[in-house]
Amino acid sequence: MAPSSLNARFKQSVTPDALRSYLAEFISTFFYVFAVVGSAMAARKLMPGADPSSLVIVAIGNSFALSSAVYIAANISGGHVNPAVTFSLAVGGHISVPTALFYWISQMLASVMACLLLRVVIVGQSLPTYTIAEEMTGFGASVIEGVLTFGLVYTVYAAGDPRRSLQGVTGPLAIGLMAGANVLAAGPFSGGSMNPACAFGSAVIAGRFKNQAVYWVGPLIGGTFAGLLYDNAVFPNQVPDSIRGISDGVGA
Repeated sequence: MAPSSLNARFKQSVTPDALRSYLAEFISTFFYVFAVVGSAMAARKLMPGADPSSLVIVAIGNSFALSSAVYIAANISGGHVNPAVTFSLAVGGHISVPTALFYWISQMLASVMACLLLRVVIVGQSLPTYTIAEEMTGFGASVIEGVLTFGLVYTVYAAGDPRRSLQGVTGPLAIGLMAGANVLAAGPFSGGSMNPACAFGSAVIAGRFKNQAVYWVGPLIGGTFAGLLYDNAVFPNQVPDSIRGISDGVGA
């Protein structure tokens, strides 16, 4: 790629509209992570031990939080809320690489800040982190996270496609429902993260990075495959949007 092209892409990534997008990503990701990690802490407070109902609480919290986070940012940043979504859109050519990097920075910083706030204000509990079950290997957990993220990102593409009817509130709701269902399906095995930023923020504040690669490798590969499949096989010929991802659509 020519230097002039790289320079043009970078300039496009620091326009006022782009900066608004990064701020929107920060806000939506902050409240998403705060709700997800906070619901896990609330479930542990109310039901110590391996109570099955705690899984339901976390799944509902994940579903509601993601639907809301996507909705509030959809018309500004595309409502990615997830580095795996951003990575998939960048690989598919919907956003430029510099823009994707700024999205990642916003998402990571928001996650760390949300987890830090929880750690500071809830002094009686340690911050929960994503872990894999004893009967799972790192490879197996990565595969599960990849499959879960494939389903989530595929839903993001379908919900944000202007050629489909899932617009307005319905799109974010579908995305949130997929996330909640995935947590119910795999939460006890891999944690059901589907979001590298969420896993990263809790790991940084808790100081526990064991198996952290699981929550990056699986989601990034699974999300990218979902985006490429949707764009090139299922519903090809989408129009790229260099700032907000899928044109007039939503993310997660």
